[in-house]
Amino acid sequence: QVQLVESGGGLVQTGGSLRLSCAASGNAFRAMDIGWYRQAPGKQRELVGFIRSGGSTAYADSVKGRFTISRDNVKNTVYLQMNSLKPEDTAVYYCRVERTNNWGQGTQVTVSS
Repeated sequence: QVQLVESGGGLVQTGGSLRLSCAASGNAFRAMDIGWYRQAPGKQRELVGFIRSGGSTAYADSVKGRFTISRDNVKNTVYLQMNSLKPEDTAVYYCRVERTNNWGQGTQVTVSS
């Protein structure tokens, strides 16, 4: 089983950018589909987007055009580039091995207005 660790969160101003990383350890990372999710306090966890093993991506409408997911299978890392950040993007961001309950611990993103 893979172990996922998110990093890169922090405090940014509206309109700023952050790049999150999801570093994986374990077996067969290159064959896995990885999703990014976020959860604000008191709200449901929601899908941000995902990247398939072959590199194709899909995004929630709320982040399309602003966020980009990529992966480096040599480094066993998936990235979430977040641009034009809004206060509504404030949440804990998690990565997940898709179709499993294998989650990272999350990283906090706070966007100030």
